[in-house]
Amino acid sequence: MVARTRRQQAALSEGAESPVGNGTAETPKKTSSASKKEVKENVYLFAPNLIGYLRVVLTIASLYYMPLHPRTCSILYSVSCLLDALDGYAARYFNQSTTFGAVLDMVTDRCTTACLLVFLSSAWPRWAIVFQSLIALDMASHYMHMYATLSMGGSSQSHKAVDSSRSWILYQYYHSKVVLFICCALNELFFIGLYLLSFSSPTLSPSLLKPVQEAVGGETGNPWSAGALELARANKIDSFWPWVITGVSAPIMALKQIINVVQLVKASNWLVEGDIANRKALRGKKN
Repeated sequence: MVARTRRQQAALSEGAESPVGNGTAETPKKTSSASKKEVKENVYLFAPNLIGYLRVVLTIASLYYMPLHPRTCSILYSVSCLLDALDGYAARYFNQSTTFGAVLDMVTDRCTTACLLVFLSSAWPRWAIVFQSLIALDMASHYMHMYATLSMGGSSQSHKAVDSSRSWILYQYYHSKVVLFICCALNELFFIGLYLLSFSSPTLSPSLLKPVQEAVGGETGNPWSAGALELARANKIDSFWPWVITGVSAPIMALKQIINVVQLVKASNWLVEGDIANRKALRGKKN
């Protein structure tokens, strides 16, 4: 009995020391249960994304005030644009850079600018085709660039990761935070200047000088017509500073449109390169 007990004790001790013994068999179970209890991150509540939601709210508020309240609209719109730089800083500071945040940022930018250009199209119908073309160029350029980056560069690659060999001007635009901020800020400032001029400059809107009844179409005119809206906007603010803002920012706005064209062309060429490579690979498999 004593010998048997000793053998049993020896076997039990070997089992306890063995890597496949009972002592270690429970370890994976504890590890797996611990991994299940790991806290899942909520990307929607990341700091830069919360800033993005605030930008959306401010943009909607600015659109509400846009028809008749230029000062309030300009302040809300400008704050929304300035927060565009803050969300990028927050993403780097908190290490919360995400694909969702990048797309949210870009979509907000494109929609915000497009809404302002739509208003300018209604303010100056004769120039509507120019503003419509700017909307189309802005949307197409950024969509093509984003799609080319994701499909050719990989889903994890940022749209700002532009190689200098592909485009020198795009490399400078996306890799220098100063250049990117100045181009985006002054581009928006130019359109804000035009927006303010629609409230104050008879030079650009001669109908602002017309008598009330003539502007709205006579006594039976529609108070909700474009003429009535222009009259309501008339002489709300002085035109000096809007002209200064528009004149100073005009060269940068023009540069931004050139960058949009280059971005559209380069993204198209990159996608075509991928098409050619894919077709060549398919022909090689058939042969």
